[in-house]
Amino acid sequence: MSANITTLVDLIRHGEPVGGRCYRGHRDDPLSEKGWAQMREAVGDRCPWQAVVSSPLSRCRAFAEELSRRHGLPLQLDDRLKEIGFGSWEGLTADAVEREQPGALMRFYADPVANPPPGAEPLERFRRRVAEGWEDLCRDYAGRHVLVVGHAGVMRVCVALALDLPLASLFRIKVDNAAVTRIQCDRASDGPPFYQLLFHGGVL
Repeated sequence: MSANITTLVDLIRHGEPVGGRCYRGHRDDPLSEKGWAQMREAVGDRCPWQAVVSSPLSRCRAFAEELSRRHGLPLQLDDRLKEIGFGSWEGLTADAVEREQPGALMRFYADPVANPPPGAEPLERFRRRVAEGWEDLCRDYAGRHVLVVGHAGVMRVCVALALDLPLASLFRIKVDNAAVTRIQCDRASDGPPFYQLLFHGGVL
């Protein structure tokens, strides 16, 4: 009988970037002073992790680098954990989108598969690349406790994968700045992984 291997993954969303709230996607805005304070307060002096994995975008990477240096943790950057590309909405606030395309936001949130922003990265492609990164992470760091510094969209996909949620429901999952989600992966050598959402939108 094969033994189960348990992996814990904590996902934390980046803090507020320079420029405040907007559809940022692939825009590489750094953290604001408020964003840095949010991240440092969320983590404090705690360090239960054996490794850090991060999106390469600076609003995630800079804090991941600081944390890994402070605690001597290995750091891996993974392009697959970038935020979804929002196409023509990149850099726009919700109010600006609503002015330019009345009703588009509610249609998008109700069914983002059928109502994506013009020129946006297809949601299925986004889910597929995040899923590939997630599956590799759970395999490569099996048996350890890992911190992922990432984006709201990436965290939504990971929660949806853990709970087997439909893609059209993705944006019904709320993710605040510096909020933490914990997912447990149990895997036997002769079977598929079993995921459990331990908490979402919480604190360490």
